Amino acid sequence: MSETFRGQDSAIAVIGVSCRLPRAAGPAAFWTLLRDGLDAISSTPADRWGVTPSDPGNPSLGTGYGGYLDGVDQFDAGFFGISPREAAAVDPQQRLTLELSWEALEDAGVVPERIRGTRVGVFIGANKDDYATLLRRYGLEAITEHSNTGLQRGMIANRVSYTLGLTGPSITVDTAQSSSLVAIHLACDSLRRGECSSAIVGGVILNLSSEAAVELSRFGALSPDGRCFTFDARANGFVRGEGGAVVVLKPLRQALADGDHVYCIIRGSAVNHDGISEGLTVPSASAQEEVIRFAHERAGVQAADIQYVELHGTGTKVGDPIEAAALGAAVGRPRRAYGPLRVGSVKTNIGHLECAAGIAGLLKVILAIYHRQIPASLNFRQASPWVRLEEQNLQVQTQTAGWPDPSRPLVAGVSSFGMGGTNCHVVVSEVADVEVVESVRLGGPMGSAPLALSLSARTARALGEQAMRLRAFATEQPEISARDVAWTLATARSVFAHRAVVVAEDLDGFLAGLQDLAGLQDPAGLQDLDASPVVVRGVAAGAGSATGPVFVFPGQGAQWVGMGVALWDAEPVFAQAMTRCAQALAPFVDWSLREALADTALLDRVDVLQPVSWAVMVSLAELWRSVGVTPAAVVGHSQGEIAAACVAGGLSLADGARVVALRSRAIVALSGSGGMVSVPAPLHEVQRLITGWGEDLSVAAVNGPAQVVISGTTSACEEFVQAYTQRGVRRIAVDYASHSPQVQAIQDRLRTDLADLQPHSGQVPFYSTLQAAQVDTASLDGDYWYRNLRHTVRFAEVIQTLTEAGHQTFVEISPHPVLTMAVEQAGEHLVVTGTLRRDDGGRDRWLRSMATLHVAGINIDWTPDLRR
Repeated sequence: MSETFRGQDSAIAVIGVSCRLPRAAGPAAFWTLLRDGLDAISSTPADRWGVTPSDPGNPSLGTGYGGYLDGVDQFDAGFFGISPREAAAVDPQQRLTLELSWEALEDAGVVPERIRGTRVGVFIGANKDDYATLLRRYGLEAITEHSNTGLQRGMIANRVSYTLGLTGPSITVDTAQSSSLVAIHLACDSLRRGECSSAIVGGVILNLSSEAAVELSRFGALSPDGRCFTFDARANGFVRGEGGAVVVLKPLRQALADGDHVYCIIRGSAVNHDGISEGLTVPSASAQEEVIRFAHERAGVQAADIQYVELHGTGTKVGDPIEAAALGAAVGRPRRAYGPLRVGSVKTNIGHLECAAGIAGLLKVILAIYHRQIPASLNFRQASPWVRLEEQNLQVQTQTAGWPDPSRPLVAGVSSFGMGGTNCHVVVSEVADVEVVESVRLGGPMGSAPLALSLSARTARALGEQAMRLRAFATEQPEISARDVAWTLATARSVFAHRAVVVAEDLDGFLAGLQDLAGLQDPAGLQDLDASPVVVRGVAAGAGSATGPVFVFPGQGAQWVGMGVALWDAEPVFAQAMTRCAQALAPFVDWSLREALADTALLDRVDVLQPVSWAVMVSLAELWRSVGVTPAAVVGHSQGEIAAACVAGGLSLADGARVVALRSRAIVALSGSGGMVSVPAPLHEVQRLITGWGEDLSVAAVNGPAQVVISGTTSACEEFVQAYTQRGVRRIAVDYASHSPQVQAIQDRLRTDLADLQPHSGQVPFYSTLQAAQVDTASLDGDYWYRNLRHTVRFAEVIQTLTEAGHQTFVEISPHPVLTMAVEQAGEHLVVTGTLRRDDGGRDRWLRSMATLHVAGINIDWTPDLRR
């Protein structure tokens, strides 16, 4: 390579690509078409122009063939915030460019919302107005208030900038057939000058009216055979193609710093004009030679470095010999010692995309470098005697094969020449002589789960279509890493209202879940999806809640033998939090936290169970926070308030451990003298029912409209249960009466043990179920914790206060949900979920809980889970 190449300082990285080309709905399909040497030319669809698809003046001149797209009339206007009325007035070229720009950004791993308001440039090559021609057929009645912006060519780039909120240069380029490659040249120069930080660049053409085809036919440009015979003796004109392609560009140095995936780099480019030639539309060999040499100079390469050139290659009797002579002089002959220069033209596959031809050729080269194969150029049997391939040291690539010298950097040129004389040449290469930072690859084949694949769309149908495409992708590439797929979905995709998460342990599970989701394309599929064992689906109220959920911490009742054990082994964040809790508890207990989780005998002791439950709840809260779920408020039920106070920041972990350990140890003194009973009735009814027992029974907790707990002496509880069994009352498995006058027996002990407690004001709002109001956690002194154990738990009042304050999402932070039903009864349209479930406390359940919250509108940061 020449010393003039400045490496990272001047190279421009291609970090994202997209396309919609004949028989190729995306880059993967396009590469398949190229690799397999497929011909995408067909007869012009009978309904495309609404007239006979041939030149009525001379039907033999080839207007009846072309490379066409399907569904050019289809557009999801709502996705881009465009009304149906406006969309009808918008040129489909604008619409297609919007779609391709979005897809290219996604391929680049760029979430469009994150670049809003930034200096991202948009450069689009376009020069046809077929849609305007169509509308004129309907007269003045077809003109609406949206026609002016909908039909202007300049708006193709401007609409992308406006829709995505981009503030860099926004330019629609028209240099005839070289428009899109000139757009690449302008974008690269703009990036080097710092006018934009990255750029969306491409070209688009849709052949919607017969008039343009007839114009070319009468000009004599079209092949009567409907094919491009580039450099072949049969060359007799070109066949038209349509479509578009977009690339995302960024300075290489910045792309490497950002960890972007780099397909290849643009080393340099040049643009010039023929000047005076034999005619306005007659090419100039000297001008083409000059633009190639200048591009090499700017790129810092020599002719010997070039291994392949993607030709302008229209297959015309005039153009082919001129291009061959220019290329031979600039590259072919000077590199004779290295063998013939390989050449080809994508026009032989998909036709001549005219203003978008340059970007199509560039995309072919990008993929050829990426896949390290040069695709065949079609329709070549015998060289035209006028192109003199051997003399020019040129060789048409007739079969898909590896690069001539893969041991050297893969360097290629791309040419595009405008009918009016504007010429452009671009030099592209692999990233071979600069250090490349690999993009995040997390490894593991499909099936290294359990993992969560998160998808979203603006509509249920679009979500189903996305799932179908992802399923096809995974089926075709079973070696793909599930973790890499999940990473891309989590980090490089916008999050919309219709959401779904597939949680599975192997490829079959993922494919089954995606198949279930694909059913959303049919409204009847909604019912079937509800029964899917691996899919969690929902519709968020907006694109994601701006506030976090309320964390709810229960008292007792959520425990089970083995709770937290699987999660300790599977989730490092949880394990580390549990270890810190164990260290905080160590001065007060003589048992192991890890062992206690699975020890039935230990968990039967209140002075073990309550500290263990506290540790599990605090650690689960830490796990939620690690995935970006921060509580908007906390509320605790009875001893759950201790964990809530720690999570709110009101108690240190050491103080929390002290309160729960000494509080539960004091409760041991009450054991055997009391009990508690759950009563499914309203508070006023329960108060009436217990009147006859005086102070022997009292209201311990009001959990919901018809969920009350009473506590009292052992005999009084037994009598009450016998008296009202038919009303569904039941004993709670405890032998003490918290939240009753019996607690007064340990009042002095608790106040003494916690006398020097030093709470402080926390960062998260703390709603007290003792006082049924938000309180400053600095008030949570030793006396508070005595009263917390002695007085009624006013849980229902607090939940009502929270919902009235606008809180709509609640997460129970526990090994099993025991308060979710009570919360759900507090209002309509609430989102209430648990964290773990009894005998289901491993990674799979944790992922499903995250998924439940995510589809409801609380955005989850999946990356910590995927990095672990």
